[in-house]
Amino acid sequence: MSINNNPWSISPENVTLVENGVHVWRANLEAPLSTISYLQRILSEEEVKRANQFYFEKDRLHWLAAHGILRTLLGHYLDIDPRKVRFLSNGYGKPFIAYPPTRLHFNLSHSGDLALYAFVYDRQVGVDVEYMLANINYEELAQYHFSPYECAVLKALPTSVQQEAFFLCWSRKEAYIKARGEGLSIPLGQFDVSLTPGEPAALIDSREDPLATSRWSLHALTPGAHYAGALVVEGIGCQLSCWQWPG
Repeated sequence: MSINNNPWSISPENVTLVENGVHVWRANLEAPLSTISYLQRILSEEEVKRANQFYFEKDRLHWLAAHGILRTLLGHYLDIDPRKVRFLSNGYGKPFIAYPPTRLHFNLSHSGDLALYAFVYDRQVGVDVEYMLANINYEELAQYHFSPYECAVLKALPTSVQQEAFFLCWSRKEAYIKARGEGLSIPLGQFDVSLTPGEPAALIDSREDPLATSRWSLHALTPGAHYAGALVVEGIGCQLSCWQWPG
């Protein structure tokens, strides 16, 4: 998979997703209240109710922004009023477009102040962004969630890069799980991803599915300072473009 020389470019007004293309969008969720108000008006009643369940106001506003932007982008790609888009979820909770009929697949992730969105035709896709929290016990979390191989690599790295490596691994594993669309029915310890900072992103091995390494493409994303990101797409040979949400 190849990537633009200038990631996170401001998109032209008529940006088009080609057949072998993958578009990833980055959006800052710290939007003015006027923008949040606009985005909320294109959400469904059910989506607004879900947003109102958040205890903290910042979380509520971020959720409204993230899902309003999703509808706006889908409206562009589907050439439809974004309010008319309808979603369903598979048995593991992964959403897909129920209306209008389309070959478009998408995925959304948000963490901290950022959201990432991925769009592609006729391929399953998963995207993940993680804000690199400093006050977590990543060694304990790795022992519980990572494979023995990943734990060994993490432990062997210099202490100065272990936190970054942990979040690189976490985002890549999350993106893979999301692309598969089968939730945690896929044990996290049953597949290995690369995690050493500076090395290429890769799905190294899968005990759960021996063909996975040839079926899925894993790519690192650089959402911003103190963030880790990853994209997983079904198949190979896609052209990746990274766009910055201008709103």
